[in-house]
Amino acid sequence: MPAAASATLTFLGAARTVTGSRCLLTVGERRILVDAGLFQGEKEWRLRNWEDFPVPPHTLTDIVLTHAHMDHCGYLPALVKQGYDGPVWCTQGTLELAAIVLRDAGFLAEREAQDAAAGGWSRHDPPLPIYTPADVERALPLLTAVEYDADADLGDEISLRFTRAGHILGSASVTLSTPTTSVLFSGDLGRHDHPVLRPCDTPAGATYVVVESTYGDREHPEPVNLPHEGLADVVRRTVSRGGSVLLPAFAIDRTEVVLRVLSGMRQDGRIPDVPIYVNSPMATAALSVYRRASKELRPDLDLEDFVKLPGLVEVRSAEDSMALTRGRHRDPHIVISSSGMATGGRVLHHLERMLPDPRNAVVLTGYQGAGTRGRALVEGAKQLKIYGQYVPVHAEIAVDAEFSVHADASDLLDWVRALTPAPATIFVTHGEESASRTLAERLHAELGVPAVVPSYGERVVLSATLASAAVDAPSPSIAVQVQVPAGPQGPTRADLGGIPVSGAQVTGELTARPDGTDLVLEGTVTIRIRRTPA
Repeated sequence: MPAAASATLTFLGAARTVTGSRCLLTVGERRILVDAGLFQGEKEWRLRNWEDFPVPPHTLTDIVLTHAHMDHCGYLPALVKQGYDGPVWCTQGTLELAAIVLRDAGFLAEREAQDAAAGGWSRHDPPLPIYTPADVERALPLLTAVEYDADADLGDEISLRFTRAGHILGSASVTLSTPTTSVLFSGDLGRHDHPVLRPCDTPAGATYVVVESTYGDREHPEPVNLPHEGLADVVRRTVSRGGSVLLPAFAIDRTEVVLRVLSGMRQDGRIPDVPIYVNSPMATAALSVYRRASKELRPDLDLEDFVKLPGLVEVRSAEDSMALTRGRHRDPHIVISSSGMATGGRVLHHLERMLPDPRNAVVLTGYQGAGTRGRALVEGAKQLKIYGQYVPVHAEIAVDAEFSVHADASDLLDWVRALTPAPATIFVTHGEESASRTLAERLHAELGVPAVVPSYGERVVLSATLASAAVDAPSPSIAVQVQVPAGPQGPTRADLGGIPVSGAQVTGELTARPDGTDLVLEGTVTIRIRRTPA
C-alpha cells in the first residue's frame, strides 16, 4: 500500500436510523468494516439485509466489532456466507457473547423460516433464512480477541485500539489509525452509572469521530422517589388482580440489570414474593459469561447476590418453555424473556398468551426501535401481529425508562468534550434522524466542531491535510473587525431592503481550520451597517 494512500469512510448502516451498524473505512487497498449489524425494525431497513452487500464481501480485508448486540454483529454470518473469510477483531467479552448471540440467531432464523413455510404466512415460497447455524459456525473461528487499551497492528501501518465503552460486557469504542489520519468510533456508549459494569473510559482523541446518538435528544429520567418505583407498582397491582408480569429484555446485559433490580426490590419488600422465570437460553448462557468476567463488573457488585435469588427459575429446555407459555403456571409470576423489542424469540409466545388478558402486564425495559412490536405497544397498539395473526392487546402496558444503559445526550456530549485532541469533524450516527440531528446541533453549538448526520451510502474523503492540522496545532481564535471606508467621492451609499445605508463594520470571533487547500473560518459574526439619514 502506498505510504500516503487516501482514506474514505462510507456509511452503510445506522445512518439516520438506530439499527444496522456498518461503516466502511477504505485505506488504499484495505477495506475495514466497523460493525456488521443486522437491520431491525421498520421494513424499509429490514429489506436491506437481503440486498447484495455494497462491496463484494470477499474484498473486505478486516471486520471490527464494537460489541455483541445483533444490530452490531448479527450480519456477520451473512457476510461469511457470501465469501468473507478474514479476521474479525473484537474484545474477549464480545467474542464470548457474540458466539451465544449468533448461534441463537442462526437457530431462530432457520426455525422461523420453517414455521413460516408450515404456517403459510410468508410471501416467499419457500421462505429461507438469512443464514443457517452452519454459516454461524463458519464465522465464529474468525473472531480474534484484542485486549482493551492495547494497539493491534493490522498491517500497512494501520493499527487498532479498543477502549472500554461500558454499554454491555465487552463493548468498546475503537480507534483506527492510518498513515494519514485517525478515526474513533464510539460504538454504543454506556451511561455514566451503569448498574452492573465498570463505566466507560475516555479514549485518546482522533481527527474524525463517529458517535452514536440513540438518546441524542433526551436525558434519562432521575427517579423522583425510590428507583424503578413504577415497575414495583405495576408488579404489586398485577399480582393483586391475579395476573402475571412480562418483562421483554435483551438477553445480553439487560437481563442481568433487570435481575439486580428485582432482587433489590425483593430484599426491600417492595414487590411480593412470586416466582421469577428467565425464559431465554441466550440470557442464561450470557449470565455464565458475566460470572467469569468479574474484573469487568462494578467493584461493589456480587453477581451471585441476584442470580441465586430465591424463586428464580432459569427455563432451559423447549419443553419447559412451552409449559410456561401455555399457561400451566397459572399463579401470578414474573417472566423475563428476549428479545427486548419483541422482534423475535421466546418472548413472542409469552406475548401471544398474555396480551389478551387484562389481568396481565407487559413492562418494556428499554429503547424500542421504530417498526418493532415493542414500539407499537409503547404507542398504544390495540392489536399486535405475531406469527401471521393479530393478537388483541388488553394487558396493561408500561415502560420503565430507568433501565436503559445507553448514554443520554449529556453523557454523549461529555464523552466527546473529553477527547484530547478535539476532533476536526464529528459524524453522528446510530439514532433516529431527529435524535441524530439534535445531538449534531448541540455538538456544533457547544463545542464549535463541525458535526454532520450522514445519509445511508454517503462516502466522505478523510483529508490528510486536515488530519495533520488537527493533531499538530490547535485551531487559533481570530478576532475580526473590518471597517468599510467611504469611497473617494464621499461615503459609500447603498440601498438595503429600501433603507439607505453607508459603511459597514464586521466584528466577531472566528475559528480557523484547514480544509484541503482552503482555510475555513467558522464562528459568529456581527455586521453593523450605518443608516443614512433620509
